Order: sequence, then structure tokens, then C-alpha cells
Amino acid sequence: MTATAEPVAQVVSGLKSGPFHDRLVAHNRQQAWMNWMGYASPSVLDSVEFEYFAIRNQSTLFDISPMCKYAITGPDAEAVLNRLVTRDIRKLKPGRVAYCIWLDEDGQVVDDGTVFRLSETEFRLCCQEPQLSWLEDIAWGFDVSISDVTRDIAGLALQGPTSCALLKDLGLAGIETLKTFGIAEFAIGGADVTISRTGFTGDLGYELWIAPADALTIWDALMGAGKLRGLRVIGYEALDMARIEAGFLLPKVDFLSAQTVLRPDRANTPYELGLEWLVTLDKPHFNGRRALLDLSGQTPPRKLVAIEIERDKPAHNALVYHKKSREVGMVTSALWSPTCKRNIAYAWLDAPYGQSVTTDLWVEIYLQKEIRWQRRMARCHPASRPFFSHPRRTATPPADY
Repeated sequence: MTATAEPVAQVVSGLKSGPFHDRLVAHNRQQAWMNWMGYASPSVLDSVEFEYFAIRNQSTLFDISPMCKYAITGPDAEAVLNRLVTRDIRKLKPGRVAYCIWLDEDGQVVDDGTVFRLSETEFRLCCQEPQLSWLEDIAWGFDVSISDVTRDIAGLALQGPTSCALLKDLGLAGIETLKTFGIAEFAIGGADVTISRTGFTGDLGYELWIAPADALTIWDALMGAGKLRGLRVIGYEALDMARIEAGFLLPKVDFLSAQTVLRPDRANTPYELGLEWLVTLDKPHFNGRRALLDLSGQTPPRKLVAIEIERDKPAHNALVYHKKSREVGMVTSALWSPTCKRNIAYAWLDAPYGQSVTTDLWVEIYLQKEIRWQRRMARCHPASRPFFSHPRRTATPPADY
């Protein structure tokens, strides 16, 4: 963090500034900022259309420094993580990353995130919501150290078809051999960088983890190398479009953490979220396992499903009906996908709709035309996710686009 960044951020948005803030201010022509864990994060810098198409056709940079990051180290670190998440962490090898969820004792999802296994006894957990107190409760009685390292690690998401070629232009020998969900160590401009082949766009991409003191050095090196690769700085709105296409769910949008809900029926199980593929019931005990065993094989009372909608108007916050009359659910995320050329969304549907009943479903969309609102009933049907899946995401080595 630079000495001048903090006052600038407070003037702009009343929020704290991160290690890349000076550079973000220079690129943010719209001066559109949002609150991400108390930090000023750009929602859109230039044009959401330009930024979105850069993700799918060029390379993009997005500051992920505000993401919550926790170090879990010690002889019992593996046991603690395995006690926390629903996947079997014993199968995660050093130098690999796994997407995980964790639950409360009732089997309701607390949060999701990525677990980085840096060595046999060293892990890092990255997530959207603060989890320190939850981690400390889980680790009670284990020989392990847990610390919040959010401010100790700056992060950049470098995503898009030309991202690997860009890193090779910087002299990162061997980056093309890094497999999806792999981790490797490199140096850029004399600064150490940990690079993981991970991201939130469903496309070819990487995440760079660096010391805050080296943040601007890394940024400037990437921007210099990116001139010939179409590198563009992006904000949250473009990233949100890409994550909907890629099939990723977002806390506080598609579901609520079991820690924060005020009404018990607002929390959700992995089966309701369609995340049963993340659950390993035959591993040692983890939080929520007993509850999931009781629920296993039962039809969820409601389920978050991907849907496709006729015509081209996004169904933001729309209600879902059966036979145009019975209200059976609501849309959480919606998008006319410029890449897929499909009208897509995620929606909560009450059983049996979206599960055994998949026909004669409709969404109620309101359109404003020349300051007058019009109501449209559009047919929809369940779809499989992700909506966008390109072979370059997992190709090793990636092509030089």
C-alpha cells in the first residue's frame, strides 16, 4: 500500500485502498467504485461491454486483494481442513488447489472458497466472507496455527485467452506446463510471485499472489507485456457476467451463508445448491456430515437450477411460474450471454419444479420502453451448467492466441 493511496480512496468512496489502488484510479474513467470487504473495488472502469469481451477474447486484470485469506499451518493442518470442508483434503497434493464448501452442524452451507495446499503442513484458504472465528472453532484441540493473512498477500486475476502467452512474454519459463488448479513459483521484475491456474471466469486464466510491497512492480510489468496481448483492466460487472456463464455461484446473490441468515429456512444444503459433487460422505467426520447422511437420497424441498429463457431480455429478479399461474420460484442471477447467445439465469425453484417437473415453466419479466413498464411472460426450461465451457480453460499447454 502506498502512502498516498489511502486518502485518495477515502475521497473517492469512503473506503480503504488496496495495494493496486493508485493504478486502478488511473484506469477508472467512470470513477465507479463498490465496497468489497471495506476496500474500494472498481465496478466498471471504462465500459462493461469492452471489459467483458476482453475476458473472452484478450486478457484482463482484476484486483482480488480484498478476498479473505487465511494461513493454516502445523502438524494437524490437513486434519483441520478435512474437518472443515466436505471434500477429502487428504487427496489434495502439495502444489494443488481445490474448490470447497463448508457447513454448519445442520448441513447448511457456511461459505465456499479455494484451498491451496502449499506443502504437507501448510495450507491457504481464500474465500469471500470473514471466517477466522469459524476456523478457530474448528481447530480447537488440534496442533495447528491459524492466521488472517488478507493484508499480507496482494492478488491479481489475469484471465483470458492470451493470458498464458502474456506470462511467457515476461519470461516465465514453464508457465505453459502449469495444469488447471496447479501452483508454481516464479519471479517477475525481481519480485517473487506465486501463480495458480485458477479463476472465476471459466476461461483460461491465472491468479497471481504477491507481497503488497511488490504490487506495483508486478502490475507495471504485466501492463507493459500486455500491450501486444490486448490486456485490459476490468471491474466487477464484467467479471459477474463471465462467472454466470461459467456456472459459478455467488454468496449474497445466489445463496446466503448459514452464519448470516436471520430466518432458518433461508440457509441451504449442498444438495439444494447443486453442489453434491463436492461432498465426500465416506471420508472421516466433517462438520455437517451427520445431517447430510440423514438428507442423502431425499428430494430437496427447493433447488437452485440453471435455466434458459426464450427471447433476449434478462430476467433480473423475476418470479418463476408453472403454467403462468402458480408461483414456484425466483431468479437470483440473470444475463443475456453475448458469447453463448442465450438468455440464461439461475433460479430457486420449489420441489418438484425444476426437478421432476420441467415443462410449462415461465418467468415474469418487466421491461421499460419509453418510460412505460411492460410485463412479459417468457417460457423457460432447466439447463445444465456451465453455460460456457471452452477447451482452452484446461488445455496444457494453452495455445498462443
